[in-house]
Amino acid sequence: MRLEVDIHKNFGNFQLDASFCTQSGAVTGLLGASGCGKSLTLKCIAGIERPDRGRIVLDGRVLFDSEQKINLPPQQRRVGYLFQNYALFPNMTVEQNIAVGVKDKTARKETVNRLISSFYLEGQERKYPRQLSGGQQQRVALARILASRPEVLLLDEPFSALDSYLKWQVELELADLLSAFDGPVLFVTHNRDEVQRLCQQVCVLDNGASQAMMPVHELFEAPRTLSACLLSGCKNVSRAKATADGMVEALDWGVTLNPGQPLPEGLTHIGVRAHYIRPVNGPGPNTLPCKVERVVENVFSTVVMLSTPGGSQGFSRLRIELEKDRWAALAGLDPLWLELPSKDLLLLTSN
Repeated sequence: MRLEVDIHKNFGNFQLDASFCTQSGAVTGLLGASGCGKSLTLKCIAGIERPDRGRIVLDGRVLFDSEQKINLPPQQRRVGYLFQNYALFPNMTVEQNIAVGVKDKTARKETVNRLISSFYLEGQERKYPRQLSGGQQQRVALARILASRPEVLLLDEPFSALDSYLKWQVELELADLLSAFDGPVLFVTHNRDEVQRLCQQVCVLDNGASQAMMPVHELFEAPRTLSACLLSGCKNVSRAKATADGMVEALDWGVTLNPGQPLPEGLTHIGVRAHYIRPVNGPGPNTLPCKVERVVENVFSTVVMLSTPGGSQGFSRLRIELEKDRWAALAGLDPLWLELPSKDLLLLTSN
């Protein structure tokens, strides 16, 4: 089963341009900062919002087509939408909430009982949402969605309503549930760790515009754009300019680097992850002298913020993270020479 989305919507000071495809067997993450259009994209797919133009097609069935003037109402789309706060009916019990989703009245009791068993909700049937834990509420909401037999699942920040101590257990439960669903799944989040653990592929949204779909491992190993790099958790980025001899001038760091690889067309930035930067004894290829500005002690490691020849503010600083004993052996060096290995440099474009 395949979901195809290619839509545009004008919100005045914000433009949504989302284009991607996903299919059964893969959980697709929609990753982006708050306000980038992730939830709006889900609402367009579900039929809650109407795009200005474009197409949405689910397994060959047209849900929306601006040219053909097709716009199926939400109840005809067979789309399951899990809202951030789960949207359970507070005056209904668990079994009543689930029963709302069952369209075949003759099979309602059997379906509710089956889903209560499948979602490990035995003993909770007559409880109200306020009497349930966050994880139980989420399972009830998902059971209600699956009771309607949707062809695609849309999950909108499913852990945002949970306290931190609940998230880990609920995430494990959700992963098991998703593995048993045989349709496409879209998972909206701004959390890179959730994408890494739950998704197989990811589409980054940046200021309303979707970027190319990529496998999740590529987001962390070789992001292609500045926004994808920052969302993947990379803390060290600099504006960059290609030189005539194939080198890269890192404008914010005040150093010219050998990238050791072909440069992408439209190069605008360069990045390197903190754990790939190596302290060295002195000058050499891809090295630069740095001055320690701040030391932050974590439980098992030490984070060091350093000024570079380019300055001590914003992107001009570098961040490294070392084991505590490794940092203890380096503390006091001035300058501290760092190597940015060619193989670990991230060559980035603006979009």
